[in-house]
Amino acid sequence: MSNNSDNRLKKKDYESELVNLQVELVKLQEWIKHSGMKVVVIFEGRDAAGKGGVIKRITEKLNPRVCRVVALPQPTEKEKTQWYFQRYVSHLPAAGEMILLDRSWYNRAGVEKVMGFCSDEEYNEFLRSCPEFERMLKRSGIILVKYWFSVSDDEQEKRFLERINTPMKRWKFSPMDLESRNRWAEYSAAKDAMFAYTDTKQCPWWVVDADNKKKARINCISHLLTQIPYKEIDYPTISLPKVNKEGYVRSPIDNQTFIPDLFSQK
Repeated sequence: MSNNSDNRLKKKDYESELVNLQVELVKLQEWIKHSGMKVVVIFEGRDAAGKGGVIKRITEKLNPRVCRVVALPQPTEKEKTQWYFQRYVSHLPAAGEMILLDRSWYNRAGVEKVMGFCSDEEYNEFLRSCPEFERMLKRSGIILVKYWFSVSDDEQEKRFLERINTPMKRWKFSPMDLESRNRWAEYSAAKDAMFAYTDTKQCPWWVVDADNKKKARINCISHLLTQIPYKEIDYPTISLPKVNKEGYVRSPIDNQTFIPDLFSQK
């Protein structure tokens, strides 16, 4: 799933294609709900690689009761004593649901390994057990799709500087982002090791070249639609009835206060 960042995608073409894909995502959502599918999509990758942007475009037109985003905070002291996968299992989908994991159990193979937040024993156990855990999910009827967003160090630096210098994006920058720059080689080695153990035939990794945000979004959503079999639902014809106001009497104390219309004041 690569793209050429030098071959820019025109805004008009991008927006047109995105609308077409979002129409298909709605069809997918309705089929998941209709057929009782259970879908999990994992989004991993470098900091500032654009995972959040893709997730936002996927969910933008969807029903949050069907398609939910799960982005877990740091584990609590209690969760640290549980079976590692336990906190994620509680967020797995029921029939008719699609879950988008913004970061996932692969934290253990990435940030926890690099930053020393887990022991070598815990890390090695994760690499051994993760493929079997994912095979269990597949055998239970869950469709699992895994994406890794790859971004060059030059592009990451550009995006970090934009976050630092843009008030509306400043909240996205964290001290961990600085560490990701300091430990670039360690994160790369951790990613390679993770792929060696968990890029399996049953649950492969799909790599998204994310240096060009617009192309990455289009490529990822297009690919996702090919990974989940779906059909368009035929809706029945609906005739909208007129409003029946018979018997309604407005209360004399039913005063409504409207917010100011700023446009009428200009």
